[in-house]
Amino acid sequence: MIKAVMVMNTQGKPRLAKFYDYQPVEKQQELIRSVFAALSSRAENVSNFVEADAIFGLDSRLVYKHYATLYFVFVFDSSENELAMLDLIQVFVETLDKCFKNVCELDIVFNYGKMQTILDEIIFGGQVLETSSAEVMKVVEEILKLEAASNAITLVPKTVSSWRGR
Repeated sequence: MIKAVMVMNTQGKPRLAKFYDYQPVEKQQELIRSVFAALSSRAENVSNFVEADAIFGLDSRLVYKHYATLYFVFVFDSSENELAMLDLIQVFVETLDKCFKNVCELDIVFNYGKMQTILDEIIFGGQVLETSSAEVMKVVEEILKLEAASNAITLVPKTVSSWRGR
C-alpha cells in the first residue's frame, strides 16, 4: 500500500502532501521535514530508494525522483515494488508535463486542484488505479469538459432574473 505522496521543492517547502493513512497535521509536518532532511543529505550518485523505517515506522520504503527544483516522493510498504513505484512517479510527472507543457513549480502552486485530480486518477486510497499516462489524460480532459459545461449553466432562468427590475 502507498502510505504517502509528496512533492516538495529543493528548499523543503511541500507543494503536495497526501497521506493515505490518517496522520495529525503536526505529525504530517514532522514527516515532511524528516523526508526532506533525508533527501537533501543524499549524494546525487546514489540510488533513489531509501529505507524509511526510522521515519514512517517498520516496513516502510521511500522512492523519490528529483526533477529540476522538485522532489517527487512516494512512501509505501513492502507489498509494493520499488521499481514499480519509480515508474509510477514517472507516469505522474509525464501526465503533469502533458497538462502543463513541461511542468514547473509554479504550475503546481497555481493548479493545485488539477494536480490533485491527476494524482487521484493514478492512486486512490493508497492503491494504484492507473499506470497509463494517456488514460489519465483522457479522464482529466473529460473532467475539464464537464467543468467548462457546468460553468456555462445559468442557475437562475432569464425570466426570473428579469423580475428584479420590477
